[in-house]
Amino acid sequence: MTQDKALLPKQVLRLCALGKLLQSGPMSYPDLAQSVTEFTAHLIGPTLDMMGSSLELLRYDGLIEPAEGERLAITDAGEAEFRDLMAAQLPTPASELSKLVVALKIRFLHLLDPQRRQDELSALVGLYQQEIARLEDLRERQADEPGNLDCWLEHDIAQNRSRLAWLRALQTGP
Repeated sequence: MTQDKALLPKQVLRLCALGKLLQSGPMSYPDLAQSVTEFTAHLIGPTLDMMGSSLELLRYDGLIEPAEGERLAITDAGEAEFRDLMAAQLPTPASELSKLVVALKIRFLHLLDPQRRQDELSALVGLYQQEIARLEDLRERQADEPGNLDCWLEHDIAQNRSRLAWLRALQTGP
């Protein structure tokens, strides 16, 4: 993790792989690799940072182990690592990596106990509140400049407000 406790690309891949195994149960190595690659590539495109890390390290680190046949299963240590990674700080929503982290948190939120789920939702709500405040501040500072930046910022603010409303509804929902 970085100094601010945000996830590094390698850890994002771990979160994706461990969450997939926790959610789906044992999988073959090729199926797990394909699942991780497809999910990350659809959100941020193929990047060397995300593709350079091998799932073999999960086995080496004791987070996954061979299961029946040619399949891999998550270990107790892997489940603990998954929960630690889910609790990591979020980087600002503006980066592609942070979009991937948010998507992974939403994807695997149902795997957490109710209190941790609420904690994660609260963290996401706080993240989008900060992002809205940051964008509104930028809009105010740039209000007198010509061009279309104000329209772009309004668009981003509206998207973030929509996400914030959705997250708040998720907090109070079933």
